[in-house]
Amino acid sequence: MNEENWSLIIKPKRKLLEIPIREIIRYRDLIYLFVKRDFTTQYKQTILGPLWFIISPFFSTVIYTFIFGRLANIGTDGIPHTLFYFSGTILWTFFSNCFNESCNVFINNAGIFGKVYFPRLVVPINFVLSNCIKSFIQFLMLVILFFYFVFNGMPIQASWFIILFPFIFMWLAAIAVGAGIIISSITTKYRDLRNLVGFALNLGMYATPVVYPISEIPEKYRWIAYANPVSAPMEIFRKWFFGVSSIDTNMILISLGVTAFLVFVGLVLFNQNEQSFIDVI
Repeated sequence: MNEENWSLIIKPKRKLLEIPIREIIRYRDLIYLFVKRDFTTQYKQTILGPLWFIISPFFSTVIYTFIFGRLANIGTDGIPHTLFYFSGTILWTFFSNCFNESCNVFINNAGIFGKVYFPRLVVPINFVLSNCIKSFIQFLMLVILFFYFVFNGMPIQASWFIILFPFIFMWLAAIAVGAGIIISSITTKYRDLRNLVGFALNLGMYATPVVYPISEIPEKYRWIAYANPVSAPMEIFRKWFFGVSSIDTNMILISLGVTAFLVFVGLVLFNQNEQSFIDVI
């Protein structure tokens, strides 16, 4: 008998921390198809289509300006309300979308995970890229608003560091995916915890400097901003884009440390769960 020559051999994973980089590169076309599918299914039968990427944060900005800027009279460190709330909405929306999809990565994709082989990390990479595209469109709108206020004499000045803004989104994605996968490993077995996750995420927005700067937090409560890893990338973005922020080195180091921890634990749990989650679901 002739020996069969296989071009691909699929073996079960043995290591708790293993990133199949070569396989992910090999399946890059699948990532493209997933991203294309997300846009097609979400906006196929809509009138405005991708314009919702801009309309949604714009409406949120108007509401935040009225409630927090006018009624509550919360300061924005001299940044125009529109720019302050629009930038905060972009970053938080990106983070919350990545977090929500990470929390449901196993449950929402159980059908395809149980039938077809491909590196499972393709799915988190897919929704991070999808959200990056949406956020980039919103970022372009923010740039337009920025130049509008500059030409009208507002004393705001961006730093050259703003060209590194993709790093901010990578940072937020790492926090969201790491924390989301950790929660996903729990909610896969205990479904009722998913309700608590949504509630906690809504509260988390108000524990993050989205609608207020850190300078407005009383000193005795400022530890909350330090403990929240999302605070640092939010404030760094405003520092780079508007030249105003109250962030310090300690907050950045704490956030980076927490981010590294979440990514490490998230990858370990992801590799562990992908071997057995189908039996639980």
